[in-house]
Amino acid sequence: MTTRATTPSQTRSPRRSLCPRLYLVTDTHLCGGPRGVVETALAAAKHGADIVQLRDHDATTRELAALAAELVEALEPTGVPLVIDDRLDVALAAGAAGVHLGQSDLDPVAARRIAEALGRHDFHIGWSVSRADEIRAVDAMPPGTLDLLGIGPYRATPTKPNAPEPLGADGVGALVSVARAGGVPAVVIGGVKQADVSGLVREGARGVAVVSAICGQPDPASATRDLRVALDEALAREAGEPA
Repeated sequence: MTTRATTPSQTRSPRRSLCPRLYLVTDTHLCGGPRGVVETALAAAKHGADIVQLRDHDATTRELAALAAELVEALEPTGVPLVIDDRLDVALAAGAAGVHLGQSDLDPVAARRIAEALGRHDFHIGWSVSRADEIRAVDAMPPGTLDLLGIGPYRATPTKPNAPEPLGADGVGALVSVARAGGVPAVVIGGVKQADVSGLVREGARGVAVVSAICGQPDPASATRDLRVALDEALAREAGEPA
């Protein structure tokens, strides 16, 4: 009997829909070290963040894996998922909910194939995009390969000095429109502050990813609450709902 090769979309059991409004990307330096990352992530998860991404390009693989495992355990009672920036191996080893990949990282199709080969049919995969052609490339992937797009950078930011040129409000609006037409949820990232939220929502954004707006703040819990309130209110106004 012959067996037919399957695509990721054919083998995957349904995953939880994830359309985050507030997405925290950690910065170990801004948080004051690994312990600060755990404390900041937990505060954000308890006060309005929908998802946490562990990003630390300076950590060794062993250090990153240890911190990821600690975060998975800390966040588990909150129900907020953890994803790992760039490192599929660390995400799978630590039992994280998923990975976020950049344009120079492992191809998302290959990442999906590896995760499913290991039985992780619920695995979340995000992808950074900064151009319309990168978003349209999703159409050539097997359906369901990607769960989320990170559109940016909105503005230049010291937390990612090698990022592409800033998009600004108009650029973000154009790319959000392309992403929505393709049907993949997206968040806007890159120097986003609380004061930017209303304008980004007017441009079509339905979620934002932040780093320094929470990491390194005197009170990360309060910073998270204020951001979430601003987002919820802006989205309610855009939808014409009562304040």
